[in-house]
Amino acid sequence: MELIKTACRALTFGHRLERARPRLYRIAYAWTRHPEFADDLTQDVLYRALQKRHQLRDMEALDAWLVRILHGRWCDVLRKRYPDAELDDVVDDPANTPDRVHSNSELVQNVRNAVSSLPVGQRTVLTLVDLEGFSYQTVADLLDLPIGTVMSRLSRARRQLKHLLADLAESELGMVDAHDKPRRHLRRVV
Repeated sequence: MELIKTACRALTFGHRLERARPRLYRIAYAWTRHPEFADDLTQDVLYRALQKRHQLRDMEALDAWLVRILHGRWCDVLRKRYPDAELDDVVDDPANTPDRVHSNSELVQNVRNAVSSLPVGQRTVLTLVDLEGFSYQTVADLLDLPIGTVMSRLSRARRQLKHLLADLAESELGMVDAHDKPRRHLRRVV
């Protein structure tokens, strides 16, 4: 009977991991800006989760546990790539990543580029809060940061994105008259 219970738990765990995969990939892609690397990172997280499933005490905390593993693996990669840098100060060069495959929409690509230009710490928090919907407290727990740090990084990231996207809109829309008011176009984003 115990063998059956163990098999059922393992099957349930496997199904939950499979359902979590797309979300993990989205987060990894937002952080790495490279589809193949994001896929490799996601696979690594799922493999590690399978190996360490005995460490998960509460199945309801699975998503947070997986994101914590993902964050740890991403930090390991950054530490190897930038051994002497403080992670909050690292700004990856988006020109070094060939990730322009996924976007059909110019607007989506512009937003991705703006997010990519953020420092790693800001990009990490922005992704978890604004794109994946985690609460400030959950993000603070996941990243082992004070909630005030999460809030300040998110605020700086949003302010920087607003500035970047406003500059982009002005340059793309052009000027309409001598008062330098940008021409406004409404676009439908599908």
